[in-house]
Amino acid sequence: MRPRPLRRLAVALAALPLLACTVPESPARTGSAYDDLVTLFDEWRGFERPTFVDGVPDYSAEAMAAQREALRRWKERLWALDVDDWPVEQQVDWHLVRAEMNGLDFDHAVRRPWARDPAFYVTLYPAESDVPAHEGAVIHGWIDTWTYDEPLSEAAAAELAARFAAIPPLLEQARTNLADSEARDLWEAGIRSFRGQAADLADYAERVAGTSTDLDAALADAEAASVAFADWIAETLPSKSGPSGVGKDAYTWYMQNVHLVPYSWDEQVTLMRRELARSHASLRLEENRNRDLPELERIATPEEYDRRLNESVDRYMRFLADEEIETVEAWMDAALRAVNGSFTPAEPGEIRNFFSEVIYRDPDAFRPHMHHWIELARMREDPHPSPIRRVPSLYNIFDARSEGLATGVEEMFMHLGLLDDNSARARELVWIMLAQRAARATSGLMLHGGEFVMEEAVEYAGRWTPRGWLPDGDLVRGEQHLYLRQPGYGTSYVSGKIQIEELLAEVALERGDDFTVKGFFDDFYAAGVIPTVLVRWQLTGEKDPILEVGDSPQAVPEAIR
Repeated sequence: MRPRPLRRLAVALAALPLLACTVPESPARTGSAYDDLVTLFDEWRGFERPTFVDGVPDYSAEAMAAQREALRRWKERLWALDVDDWPVEQQVDWHLVRAEMNGLDFDHAVRRPWARDPAFYVTLYPAESDVPAHEGAVIHGWIDTWTYDEPLSEAAAAELAARFAAIPPLLEQARTNLADSEARDLWEAGIRSFRGQAADLADYAERVAGTSTDLDAALADAEAASVAFADWIAETLPSKSGPSGVGKDAYTWYMQNVHLVPYSWDEQVTLMRRELARSHASLRLEENRNRDLPELERIATPEEYDRRLNESVDRYMRFLADEEIETVEAWMDAALRAVNGSFTPAEPGEIRNFFSEVIYRDPDAFRPHMHHWIELARMREDPHPSPIRRVPSLYNIFDARSEGLATGVEEMFMHLGLLDDNSARARELVWIMLAQRAARATSGLMLHGGEFVMEEAVEYAGRWTPRGWLPDGDLVRGEQHLYLRQPGYGTSYVSGKIQIEELLAEVALERGDDFTVKGFFDDFYAAGVIPTVLVRWQLTGEKDPILEVGDSPQAVPEAIR
């Protein structure tokens, strides 16, 4: 199937001939048109970032209205590029920029995090995410303390003092920006977010105490402002009664035009319910087959934890190489070993964090999900040749690709033999994890669709997670808060997995006897951490209908605003 060309606009820029290229080679750069896209992308990223006044980002109603007014001109510049004859890889980059612009458009028209979501104003992030960028809507000016070496240098301490000093005035601005918010679930969850930020600030202040008097003072002021902001949210919560989800039609538009996921809200409900049923049924069959085997014992000591987690890395790296799963690089081992974590004691019968319940029974079952860290290392060690794919896409556009891969390879690698030398009961853990993800994804969909309120979502996710391993309501509320703040994230684990499975099947059918698992995964990774519909276009030449965007700039439909 040939992709329908994007027709040239009257204002189209002249494009020089470009050289064809194929995955995984670098996009041809001999013509000026693709260079125009790269230039536009760099300028666009500057525009998307709000103006800073005395170190504080300006998200006031006036500033956001001005940004929204200017956005259409940026879209017109993008659509003015005549991409009809560009190689597919370069057209893919065009669509990535389009998706980002649609993301900002959707934020102005529907999501409006600066005006609806108190947690948008959280600034401190003490730990690295396992995906290419922060999960959820993140304010510009965020502070990743994990990127600063300790003890802090004099220059770093001065920089951090100035950045932390921006938190109190930012939160004063936020009170005005959020004045008309009625999103009750987002509002209530914001209390936890700012209690958490206050605790993180206190912890960081203790770690760097005495480095500089300016930094000590800035951290103390930021902590006090965060506590006061949490109190303000709590005090005003009783007056909030509106929905927090974006609605079914808006969810569908966002998926198909921002995250480039080819499913509607209704289709995702069907997919999540199907995977929920499949995981539970598969678990019960595994349990019956294993009924005479002893239960998996949990890791009991720090020494056993370190030994088994490191042995798990050893086995995993051998598995990838020996079973010809993908090309293995020397830096992969260190990337996995660095995130093994440490032992957390628990009383007999006490339930830890859900994924700890899996890891402490068999680290190999969860090990494929840690492919996240291989992906992040690849972005550092072997950056994509495209400057547009070399950096994480905004608005978590990467989520279904990133989380879908990490979830998908759990089951795929089980089928490829990763757990064959373990107790047969280790297979049960894979189905338990899939059930948990499908359950929480369904809850998130229902929140956005107006079918659930938060406590119904919490109850559903807990009830459909096997073995009672999700008893912590606060943990579930935290997950559902993210999924409310970032439409599509909750489903991305499962919907992304399904897209990759579909692509694997399609590539295998196309390549026939030439198909190999290693060839598929190597080509898949080489395309970068981008939506799978774009990878599919590169690998098969098939252009998904959601990429047919017409010859004039898209806009969020009035009906879903």
